[in-house]
Amino acid sequence: MKCTKCKEGQFIPGFIDSLFRAHICNNCGGNWVLIEDFVTWKEKNPEYQFANDLQVEEEPTESPQALLCPVTGALLLKFKISSATNHRIDYSAAVGGIWLDKGEWALLKTSGVAGSLNHIVTQSWQHQLRTETAKENFQKLYTSKFGKETYAKVKEVRDWLQSQPQKADLRAYILAEDPYSTEK
Repeated sequence: MKCTKCKEGQFIPGFIDSLFRAHICNNCGGNWVLIEDFVTWKEKNPEYQFANDLQVEEEPTESPQALLCPVTGALLLKFKISSATNHRIDYSAAVGGIWLDKGEWALLKTSGVAGSLNHIVTQSWQHQLRTETAKENFQKLYTSKFGKETYAKVKEVRDWLQSQPQKADLRAYILAEDPYSTEK
């Protein structure tokens, strides 16, 4: 099989970190991993913990262009790996295969998501990432708008308010121009 990325190399059967099967491009060093192989390995090794305190020795590459599945020729879908990075991996839903560019496996390990390789390409994982990213973006916006100290204080007040049984009345009191007036 020709490499999906460099189009020059051939896939050589091998293993990622001597753990689970993959096909490694003998030219660009990318990896074609079948989710089935990863899940089978993971089920046989449930106690295995990936070290995530590694230093990435070289910056992982990411394919900016769309890649084609080496099996079906269909476009691979790009899936974000975590909210901490914009890096994406490529996935073939038809085959259940993931293309990892050179260095991406190390990035998955250092990001603490290597053990979740099979979950990254799920709708629930991607939804959670979008939610986390939106929350982080709002936090940055509020910090920028209010300042760090004011934002911390208003979060504290908000958390306290949310825990009160009469929070609706308390909100009305706080928002009233004059809470002691009978005028609207």
